Amino acid sequence: MTTVLPTPVPPATGAPARELSDRWGRVADDLRISLIDKCNLRCTYCMPAEGMTWLKKDALLTADEAVRIADIGVRVFGVRDVRFTGGEPLVRRDLADIIAGFRSLHPDVPVSLTTNGINLDKRVDELVAAGLTRVNVSLDTVDREVFARVTRRDRLPQVIRGLAAAKAAGLDPVKVNAVLMRGVNDTGAADLLAWCLERGYQLRFIEQMPLDADHNWARRNLVSGAEVRGRLSERFDLTPDPAPRGSAPAQLWEVREKTTAGQDAPVLGKVGVIASVTESFCASCSRTRVTADGRVRSCLFSRQETDLLSVMRSGASDREIAEVWAGAMRLKPRAYGSDGVTLDDPGYVQPERTMSAIGG
Repeated sequence: MTTVLPTPVPPATGAPARELSDRWGRVADDLRISLIDKCNLRCTYCMPAEGMTWLKKDALLTADEAVRIADIGVRVFGVRDVRFTGGEPLVRRDLADIIAGFRSLHPDVPVSLTTNGINLDKRVDELVAAGLTRVNVSLDTVDREVFARVTRRDRLPQVIRGLAAAKAAGLDPVKVNAVLMRGVNDTGAADLLAWCLERGYQLRFIEQMPLDADHNWARRNLVSGAEVRGRLSERFDLTPDPAPRGSAPAQLWEVREKTTAGQDAPVLGKVGVIASVTESFCASCSRTRVTADGRVRSCLFSRQETDLLSVMRSGASDREIAEVWAGAMRLKPRAYGSDGVTLDDPGYVQPERTMSAIGG
């Protein structure tokens, strides 16, 4: 069961911290706000085929509340990047209003969207006009049959149209997020990379994480980051991206065609590998997350949350809300789980919430 932590009592005097820092010296300046837990796909590594219990509408952040949280993140804590996630954020009809509301307050802060791409072709122009600057689209394969198997929906053409529309609308880079599953789509890694390179998309492979609704995740089925790089290297030459990684979750690699020894080939593009399980990057984590029902999660894999929405709806000031948020971040563990165990450690206990309910 997820533990909802008691709301810290704001101090009577003093201003909130200017940095959203934890006990280990990390500063969170990357804010991810989930807008909804619903999704129009049923990816096997995220959601059950049937029987998902959705949050009620009045439990979700309203458009004004989402904008207010993002504003506090930037204005009080110096957040430098805001991403709206889900579930599937395109399900919300007021998504453009949320983006525009935040953009009117902070015109220079990047605003990105994580989406499955369905209906993106129909909405991307209004989202860009509202202030969207970047998009991440989930796509695990371009094989239609395999796509339907993974997502339990036959909607690959809609996703492909969404990606093309994002590119045409000037969003750059258009990123593609892919999860490889052993025996399902792992042999198509190089094909997917080639497909993305041809279209100018930046592909990022993400290790499958223990956040599935069915709790069927097993380390033996994991396609590790090292294995991904090995599969790609059979067809391409990969060299580390010379740009500093910083706190980015993805390790980037420059991609070139294989050539004979001593010959140089032009860079075709870049590919990222996010090895959350096998190559932990907890030490440089700069993220803070707010769920669709307004709870702060200091760590994606934590079983603890702090209720921010009830504080906001009680009439609290921005300062009081910020103090609660700062208190939640001070509870952030050094690494995965409350006791720092790794994701493939027998002592690790999977969160009750799935990825769709947490927000990516």
